[in-house]
Amino acid sequence: MLKRIKYTLAAVCFLFNCSVLADITIPMTLTTKQGLGKAIGTITAKETAKGVIFTPNLHGLPPGFHGFHIHQNPSCLDEGKAAGDHFDPQHTNHHLGPYEKGHLGDLPALQVNNDGNATITMLAPRLHLNNLKKHSLIIHAGGDNYSDIPQHLGGGGSRIACGVIK
Repeated sequence: MLKRIKYTLAAVCFLFNCSVLADITIPMTLTTKQGLGKAIGTITAKETAKGVIFTPNLHGLPPGFHGFHIHQNPSCLDEGKAAGDHFDPQHTNHHLGPYEKGHLGDLPALQVNNDGNATITMLAPRLHLNNLKKHSLIIHAGGDNYSDIPQHLGGGGSRIACGVIK
């Protein structure tokens, strides 16, 4: 009987597109050699019918657009370098942005206002919440052109902030 209830609930959720996954809140810190620097806020990830919505509530960042990615490893050590490469479970080896069939970890650029705050919501249409767990979020110093030309990985440069997704 319990199995039947579970299957019925799963079918109803599938038909009505309800989410059984809870939102994920990712604490973000500035990167340091030791891994955890000053706390700069959080990013909330929420599953929707159109993908994952990322809602930043960040402060203390340089104004402008910043490369924003899911990285392979759940670590922020060594100035964020321990996070490894961009999350690429299909091994595409292509940095093509959030709407193409490259790295699954390529996210829309993070926009930081002149006061150093980031609050603009972004959609990652190819992701589901269960793709995020046991990885890390990285904010890069520079922008992202979603290409490896003229600079590797869109020219984002150093990793200035990081958060481990549990």
